[in-house]
Amino acid sequence: MRHSDLESLFERMNHLKVLVIGDVMADAYIRGKVDRISPEAPVPVLNAKNYEIRLGGAANVALNLKALGIKVFMCALVGNDAKGDELIGLIEKENIGSDGIVRSSHRPTTIKTRIIAAGQHLLRIDEEDDRSARPDEKSQLLSKALELAEKVDAIIFEDYDKGVIFKELIQKVNEIARKRGIPVTVDPKKRNFLDYAGVSLFKPNLKELKEGLKIDLDPKVEAEIRAACERSVNELGVKGILLTLSENGMAMYSDGQFCLLPAMQRDIADVSGAGDTVISVATACLAAGCDSHTTLLLANMAGGLVCEYSGVVPIQKDILLKEAKG
Repeated sequence: MRHSDLESLFERMNHLKVLVIGDVMADAYIRGKVDRISPEAPVPVLNAKNYEIRLGGAANVALNLKALGIKVFMCALVGNDAKGDELIGLIEKENIGSDGIVRSSHRPTTIKTRIIAAGQHLLRIDEEDDRSARPDEKSQLLSKALELAEKVDAIIFEDYDKGVIFKELIQKVNEIARKRGIPVTVDPKKRNFLDYAGVSLFKPNLKELKEGLKIDLDPKVEAEIRAACERSVNELGVKGILLTLSENGMAMYSDGQFCLLPAMQRDIADVSGAGDTVISVATACLAAGCDSHTTLLLANMAGGLVCEYSGVVPIQKDILLKEAKG
């Protein structure tokens, strides 16, 4: 694209509104120093120096969208606990709409705590309940999602398999999106993998695609990737697929057109959250009227860029624009 076209595209993003439906969580980090082994067991003793909490899961997708200049609304389920208060506080501090968040007295807020010393992860502790939402919670989620779906330019289902997304929610939200002519994109997990018929873009990674459709393919063979993408579109009933292939790049199949891009060479620091960035940029591009090739190109760039940073961080719009111009 010409530089003027890229600038126009990124300017259009400033006027978009996007609804993110999915599993929000807190990413917590405890950093410190290890200089001895515990006398109680053969494990390192961390002298904790710093504690940090960040938005994670679907909330990190919201952060990525916000970094692109987009107004974001969240629809999610959070525990009615102190960590839930903290998580919603972080969401509201980022000026992300929280009216679609339902509080649950029957599950804890999902927290993933990483223990880090000298830049190395020693341990991760997960606090979560991944059972399906209760009937009353589903009713509240559905009501809030349908109300917000009438006000936005695109919708993302960000599924981390924690029980928030369910079939009726998918179908009814997608029905509104079709009537309004707005794109719906999906970052899927196994539980609801086959329930997204009719969505605009389906974004699994290679492992998810293999498990979801029970197929095998060599990610280094283009013909096999294309065949898998075509089969996915036909069997799932989706309009397009964006398949992430890790170090082998990304592929996209939409409207009968196939494109495969290699991974860009990067100094990889951390791949955490790269998928969140990819779905965010792809959705922003579709909502802004991009063609599939430009959508794939920018999503591929963005996914690589965030891997140069440690921890789960959102893409920076000015850096992505500069990279695209280059």
